[in-house]
Amino acid sequence: MSARPTDEPHRAASQLELLFDLVFVVAVAAATAELAHRMADGHALAGLAGFLQVFFAIWWAWMNFTWFASSYDTDDVAYRLLTMVQMAGVLVLAGGVPATADGDYRAVAAGYLVMRIGLVAQWLRAGAEDPARRRTAFRYATGITVLQAGWLGWLVLAETGALPPVTRPLCFLALAAAELAVPRWAERPGPTTWHPHHIAERYGLFTIILLGESVLAAITGVRGALAADAISASFITIAVSGLVLLFAVWWLYFLEPAGEGLRDRRERSYWWGYGHYGIFAALAALGASLEVAVENTGHHLPTPPLVISYAVAASVGVFLVLLWLVHVPIVTTAVLRPGAVLGCAAVVFLLPLATPWTGVAVVVAGIAASCVLLVAFTVTLERKGNPS
Repeated sequence: MSARPTDEPHRAASQLELLFDLVFVVAVAAATAELAHRMADGHALAGLAGFLQVFFAIWWAWMNFTWFASSYDTDDVAYRLLTMVQMAGVLVLAGGVPATADGDYRAVAAGYLVMRIGLVAQWLRAGAEDPARRRTAFRYATGITVLQAGWLGWLVLAETGALPPVTRPLCFLALAAAELAVPRWAERPGPTTWHPHHIAERYGLFTIILLGESVLAAITGVRGALAADAISASFITIAVSGLVLLFAVWWLYFLEPAGEGLRDRRERSYWWGYGHYGIFAALAALGASLEVAVENTGHHLPTPPLVISYAVAASVGVFLVLLWLVHVPIVTTAVLRPGAVLGCAAVVFLLPLATPWTGVAVVVAGIAASCVLLVAFTVTLERKGNPS
């Protein structure tokens, strides 16, 4: 196993990476469905807290594999088998997501453990077969192993009652912060040879997966409304506006040339890579919010309409702000203008205040229209600056 060059021409996602992402579709769908269920039952905040924890495990496992594969994808038998071990862990994790609503994280922890075992084995192999980066690879293996022991200890203490409930979120945040610190510590002896354009493509593919999950979540809401024979003007408005909104979000994400920025400013890749946790989580939460918004047109949900409107608005607003923030450090001139992005985000956050008078449907339509205007404004400026 040798490191792949950082300037390898025509580097693209492999078939195995695409299969790996397909397995994550199941995990993201489970997390999104659980969040939508909790929101519909009137437990939006509690559902969001659990969602962010589970989504961190999903995102971090995906990201660790993605950056490792960008440096060491040898695509031989051993590499494929160890990747399949990680895929099996994803499926176990996805199966355990519904139980987290009752505070049972055992299946999620078991799935995460299987994924980490597969990744540690990959790093140990890289350390044994790539002498130039042996210390870096072994540091990764050590850091992941120690943190995995910490997660298991956290789970055991929580299950036995030795860890008070009030301290569990703090312990989770501490362990998550330690996980984020491992790559910085591991790469001090020497950086890995990840490919900038390959990484940008992989993140783009995961974005498309999350948008697909949003479509699936919205369809679930549409199916429920159709089953209840609740076709109305509000239903049609939310369904159409949701589709337009997803298309606008997709357009905005792919406006920034991340590959060139990562190539020219590799040292700033941590901010870009880590910042995508918020972007990805916002996209997944948007799907759950749209599902609840559609479902609300046909059922009387315990969740107040104002909360539903703010769920959609917060997802879009967070996405817009973070999309601009993560690209600013790596691009010379940002395509997304700060005034336009922040102005659009401000409008999106203010629109839900009109819910008592307009209803959820009009608010969702307004959010979609705001994003469409941002796309039109950005594309127009880009064409004026780069006439062809």
